[in-house]
Amino acid sequence: MTIKGSKRTLLFLASTLVATFMFYKPLGALTRFSIHSMFYSHIWLVPLVSVFFLVTERKKIFQNVTYSYRGGIPLVIAGTIVYLASRNLHADLNLNDYSALTTFAAILFVNGVFLLCYGVQAFKSALFPLLFLVFMVPIPTFLMDRIIDLLLVGSTAMTELLFKLFGAPYIREGATFHLPGISIEVAKVCSGIRSSLALFITMVIAVHLFLKTTWKKIVLLLMIYPVTVFKNGVRIVTISLLATYVDERFLTKSWLHHSGGFVFFIPSLIFLGFILWLLKWSERSAPDKV
Repeated sequence: MTIKGSKRTLLFLASTLVATFMFYKPLGALTRFSIHSMFYSHIWLVPLVSVFFLVTERKKIFQNVTYSYRGGIPLVIAGTIVYLASRNLHADLNLNDYSALTTFAAILFVNGVFLLCYGVQAFKSALFPLLFLVFMVPIPTFLMDRIIDLLLVGSTAMTELLFKLFGAPYIREGATFHLPGISIEVAKVCSGIRSSLALFITMVIAVHLFLKTTWKKIVLLLMIYPVTVFKNGVRIVTISLLATYVDERFLTKSWLHHSGGFVFFIPSLIFLGFILWLLKWSERSAPDKV
């Protein structure tokens, strides 16, 4: 490493240390929030993934570095402004939305410092690990509610379709299904939002590693919704039929109901992996230009 390179890295590390002090309390709140949240236990794995890609792709990223004051300083200022705004709005926001705003401010700040220290070319080369940090940001409440509603609509429709395919007798009232001896409701806990987030993040990493064609990356990511909806329907119908025809405790006390999500998650991941393999194979067979 050259002397200039050492100075550049020291500046980046020093600026990152400043950001750490600035965002120490908000990031502490984010940590406590993620520990107790059913959606965001993955948050602190995200920067580890970003660091991994920065290290493994360092030759490509840092082969042409220069200072970029025009690009970096506005991002640093924007991050600071968002941080100050989050402090002023703290009392008006719930913990999820406050954590989202402060975390987004921290990511803006870090991206700005990187752009300032290493320049536009390095920033473009490091775009994936830098933007991947966005997965640390909790989804704002209003958006999370819309996503869950979308998953519930699809899961309810898939559940009804599977009941029909299996010939199970039922009466549907909204999101509630009445079967012989039991009634089930497709509630928010049945939305599969946690597994959807896990699948989405996993597939984002996969398309970065294995796919080159933009439209094929988009196709794989869009497949997550129908796969999740199908997985939810299979889980709901399986547990419901077991409760109806085997033992009602499958619905009330079973491990499969309360903690068996990964049993249905793994086949979903394998199926998406198969789709990824097909898309990768099609790139080798007939490379596309984007």
